[in-house]
Amino acid sequence: MTTITYCKGLPTPKVEMNSLGFTEFEMFLNAYSKVFKQAEILTIDHLQSESSFNKSQWNTHLQTIFQINKRHASGVISSAKGRLDGANEHRSLHLKTLEGKINSLKLWIKKTERKLSLAKKFYTKKNWQHSKTGCNFPLSCSLKFRGSNWQNLKFQLHSKKRKLHCFQTKLEHLKAKPIRVSVPDSNVFVVGSKDETYGNQVCQWNGQTITFRVPKCLELEFGQKVSTELGNFDRKINRLPLDGAKTWHFYRKDEKWVAAVQFTPSAVFQQSRPIEYGCLGIDMNPGSIGWSYVDPEGNLKYHGKIPLQMGLPAGAQQSQIVEACLQLVTLAVTFECPIVCEELDFTAKKEKLGEHGRKYSRMLSSWAYSEFFKQLSSITSNRGIELKTVNAAYTSIIGLVKYMRMYGLSSDTAAAIAIARRGMKLLESIPDSITAYFEVNSEKHVWSQWNQLNKKIKQSGINRRHDYYAISNWSFLANLSTEEVARH
Repeated sequence: MTTITYCKGLPTPKVEMNSLGFTEFEMFLNAYSKVFKQAEILTIDHLQSESSFNKSQWNTHLQTIFQINKRHASGVISSAKGRLDGANEHRSLHLKTLEGKINSLKLWIKKTERKLSLAKKFYTKKNWQHSKTGCNFPLSCSLKFRGSNWQNLKFQLHSKKRKLHCFQTKLEHLKAKPIRVSVPDSNVFVVGSKDETYGNQVCQWNGQTITFRVPKCLELEFGQKVSTELGNFDRKINRLPLDGAKTWHFYRKDEKWVAAVQFTPSAVFQQSRPIEYGCLGIDMNPGSIGWSYVDPEGNLKYHGKIPLQMGLPAGAQQSQIVEACLQLVTLAVTFECPIVCEELDFTAKKEKLGEHGRKYSRMLSSWAYSEFFKQLSSITSNRGIELKTVNAAYTSIIGLVKYMRMYGLSSDTAAAIAIARRGMKLLESIPDSITAYFEVNSEKHVWSQWNQLNKKIKQSGINRRHDYYAISNWSFLANLSTEEVARH
């Protein structure tokens, strides 16, 4: 079940403050966090050293050593396992990224060495000036760099080989290096249970006051319980239920204690109808978000574009993403329909940034797709709008070929139609005006046909989106097929 976390700075009422300027609850958290850290470090060391882990026995062991009860120990174990799992996942992701960068560098080096080798063979021939085929890497000079393109490419090759060696050494070091887990100083975690009063036995909150059960090791200093006025978690759409399990996490941020509660949210009124009645498809790009609303038959009814500005600071970028998500949700509420978007993963592309130009690398690095999807998921969930993801395969080429010229759309809004129709499970067959000019195997999946068409379009020389407006006759595909047959 999906959970939500609400965070709030811990209030410091003047009547509760002591001579040091802290409340009793803050003094307790400062003292207990030291005990919690020692117990968490010991638990992480035990989890890393032992192949099998008996939670019950280790819980009893923690109670005996640190003089805490069972619920306190459960919080320590949950926090330790979460940090260790996160460190393991981060290490595996780091290794995967390094391996991807190494493979990308090896491929670039192999292609470059072959290019230089073929060029060297060409220029060692006699009368190469009169060659009919020409060289795959013709020599040229640059006044800007004060050298030839041959020297520049050889320098790049040398740099890439050094970079490859650095990555390979780093990969070997990381594989042999033990995982280190960072444990913060000021951190307290308490696991909740739906069978307990107020969803937690140790830390209970009645809507205004929060009461924490003090472990035995600190009872002489703070008594059996400490409490403070916490107030409510003010939200425009508050989904915090009165019942159900509540897991509490206290941590320091900017010299202030923060109280975070994790819970299973209460249900909200579903404003979107089933997807069979129509949906809103969105195509996300670095500079804009194209959207298209299609009716139950899959026909376009409304479309538009939300512009996005590139290169903003982190705060302004976050604000822009939230504003764009709110606009999309407003459209979905107006049409009473779900939102359909693509499943995109740029891990492989970002591994190859070093072998692309600066403009492409900067564009892809600044594209916060994961943050956009995270914010859109949160906002749609709070407002009762269904969010569905579909495979992004060939949606761009489908939009360009089928819908761009038909409706007079931009490429992103045309792709949004294909995304929306895929969410409604409608078939996207290649138009008959195209299949008449090249062979189509009806026994294969329709994506195989789109893959075949995509390859032929790349061979045809169509390299601008605007070219698709002018195409009314696809007869040139037949010429390409004839050339391929003649070549073989």
